[in-house]
Amino acid sequence: MQDVKDTTDPRASNKPSGEQQAGPKPPPPPNPGPSRQQALPYGIVGEGLKEVTRRVPEDEPPPLPENAKLKSIGKPVSRLDGVEKVTGKARYTFDVQLPGMLWGKWVTAPLPHARIKSIDTSEADRYPGVRAIHILERLLSSAQLRDPKAEQGNRYPTVRYAGQPIAAVAAHTPRAAEAAAKLIKVEYEPLPHVCGLEEAMKENAPRVFSGPTEQPATAGGGGAPPGLPQKGNVRGPDTKPRGMGPRGDVAKGLRESDVVIEAEYRTQVQTHVPMEPHGLVADWRDEGLTLYASTQFVTSVREEAAEHFDLPKSKIRVLSDFTGGGFGAKYGIGNYGLLAIHLSRKAQAPVRMILDRREEHVSGGNRPNSIQRLKLGAKKDGTLVALQVQAYGTGGVAGGAGVGFCHSTLYDCPNVMVEQYDVFTNAGPCAAFRAPGQVQGIFALEQAVDELAEKIGMDPLALRGKIDISKTDDAVARAHERKVGAERIGWSKRRPAGSDKGPIKRGIGFAQSQWIYLVQPSTACEVRVSGDGSVEAFSSTQDIGTGTRTILAQVVAEEFGLRPEEIGSHIGDSRFPMGPASGGSRVTSSLTPAARNAAYRCARELAARLAPLFKANADELVFADGKVMVKGKASSAMPFREAVKKAGFKEISQRAERSDDYEGYVMKTPDMALSRHGIGGVQFAEVEVDTETGIVKVKRMVAVHDCGRPINPKLTESQIYGGVIQGVSYALYEERHLDAASGHHLNANVDQYKIVGSREVPNIEVIVLEQLGAQSSTDARGVAEPANVATAAAVANAFYNATGKRIRTLPMTPANVLAALRG
Repeated sequence: MQDVKDTTDPRASNKPSGEQQAGPKPPPPPNPGPSRQQALPYGIVGEGLKEVTRRVPEDEPPPLPENAKLKSIGKPVSRLDGVEKVTGKARYTFDVQLPGMLWGKWVTAPLPHARIKSIDTSEADRYPGVRAIHILERLLSSAQLRDPKAEQGNRYPTVRYAGQPIAAVAAHTPRAAEAAAKLIKVEYEPLPHVCGLEEAMKENAPRVFSGPTEQPATAGGGGAPPGLPQKGNVRGPDTKPRGMGPRGDVAKGLRESDVVIEAEYRTQVQTHVPMEPHGLVADWRDEGLTLYASTQFVTSVREEAAEHFDLPKSKIRVLSDFTGGGFGAKYGIGNYGLLAIHLSRKAQAPVRMILDRREEHVSGGNRPNSIQRLKLGAKKDGTLVALQVQAYGTGGVAGGAGVGFCHSTLYDCPNVMVEQYDVFTNAGPCAAFRAPGQVQGIFALEQAVDELAEKIGMDPLALRGKIDISKTDDAVARAHERKVGAERIGWSKRRPAGSDKGPIKRGIGFAQSQWIYLVQPSTACEVRVSGDGSVEAFSSTQDIGTGTRTILAQVVAEEFGLRPEEIGSHIGDSRFPMGPASGGSRVTSSLTPAARNAAYRCARELAARLAPLFKANADELVFADGKVMVKGKASSAMPFREAVKKAGFKEISQRAERSDDYEGYVMKTPDMALSRHGIGGVQFAEVEVDTETGIVKVKRMVAVHDCGRPINPKLTESQIYGGVIQGVSYALYEERHLDAASGHHLNANVDQYKIVGSREVPNIEVIVLEQLGAQSSTDARGVAEPANVATAAAVANAFYNATGKRIRTLPMTPANVLAALRG
């Protein structure tokens, strides 16, 4: 490896151009305390690694080599819990059955906007089998009035969407709970409502809220920046998405541009549809509260329960053995959990509240829609001069309908102005959804950049090479990914747009992905070695289907020279050391360094205990291939378990917290740290368009991605497959439909809410880079969000190559396709 000096300023801006961006005060230098200078490998494996020097904590493990030289990390280990899942032994929250458990059923509003005048539960109280009833006094997941006095005098929360929870019943059987719920009589005073985005923007539109609103962000994201102006249903603009504000003079830049691309793009509301719906089982006892949650963040469930019920956190235990999918909405306790806990406290019995499929669609969160008006100015050689975006979106009764941060960070452009507006409607609340906002933003931006390339006569790949020029790790990765993907898809044989003569037209296109590289600083992990040779790792983090148990075991196994199957990997319990949230693609980047550091310290302590047995110094002992031996003396090898038993101790335990990235961060809070680097990715699509029927088929996808060091290539590829499939589904099929007259969700099921099926899934080829960033003891990053970001945009650009027509409206249904072809 070539030795190069590390010249990166840990306080550098996240902005891709050289100009510094005004913003919050940078965090202090990373990792205060004893440290050492450490040489680390840096670059893309196979493309020539360099060596950089970083300041690292004194007790940090030595750097890992590339994956090919490791035994456990970087290997395609099958899921350790795979057999449990396929045999039905895995216990999801949906499966929890407790002695004396009651069944909860909530009552929802049939009107999209109303005041509640009265609620009569007397008949329901008398229904056989009913043990408790609770009326909801505070609504979660929704924006709140900045001045609560604006609706003073209302005893109950104002109804703002059809399907809003009002109350809940707990009974001995599901049938009794459902029957009793129907007996609760609610008297409503109907109010005018509005469901459509553009209708809600009108000055004379019915007001969803009677005054300005606020909605703080939660652990899962969402919410809206505080203090923004609000006129009617329109709140904003937010001009600093992710804290990345405007720069330069956009009007001047557009005037000085040789070419200006101007267009409007529209995206739809997409609901989450996880395999396992939102749900919680609450068990309130005198000694404490136990919650079984289908969640993306065990800790957030405990914290919200503690806040709403004024309980010490030590009295709350949250368990999440398995979670059947989560894309951003499964944080905290939710309204269903709030009701379950109230009912359990009243009934003094466990209560199960699991949303049915309709409730999941209506109240479980969604990706907001958008109308994006974009202007892109450039010189004839492709140099970007100005980018202006005005975006409106509705998250229903919740804030957070932005279109991401790609405009300020993906490409080098001196003049950028982004204005993002929330538009409130009488519809269910949005929630964070796999790369919140960025999917919508990239759909528009990447089409505009492709259109610019055509207008100036430049290959779209070449144009990206000219403007994607920051020195961040994600930009470096994308440059390589473009080459790899172009070769795999056959880009050199790409024909001019609309070349096919018949009604079936084929084309290829590509788009770039970008996501933030996040770390949860509060992450910790404990590793134990018992006297019988058992090795275990503990973290409260949860597994939402990504394989967290497996990668945790792989990292620990590497330090002890064992197989991952020999490591006890324990997660999903709030009594374990705090683990990261499964959101923002942060679990692997946060957990694996803490796990490796704890395992390294534990292994070094174990070596010290074993040293007398081997008549050697502790630093001479190595753990490899299930054995302990003196370095360079194969004859000294002893099976790991045998050696530990002979050492004669009961237990060794070490706990480690996640160290700061060696370069530090551009922003850091106790719950989230943001690197100046990002996560890249490039996707290529091959499509077939029937211009007579308007049916689009995605025939092939090539997805080239980076995630730092892939801890488990098989699981990484699985994540990317899922992201691409979900992206194709978003591009072609998924769309929530509301009835404007009643406000009801018309396709709140898995029949009429169209999702991509096995016959519509394209041939997907995944290539994963191994990129070492010299940032942590594992150099691992996430990939869940980036795998979903570029798909719809890549399909749209392929559509243009096939037909010679731009499609700027999602989803690509026959109606939208035929309209685009006529345009």
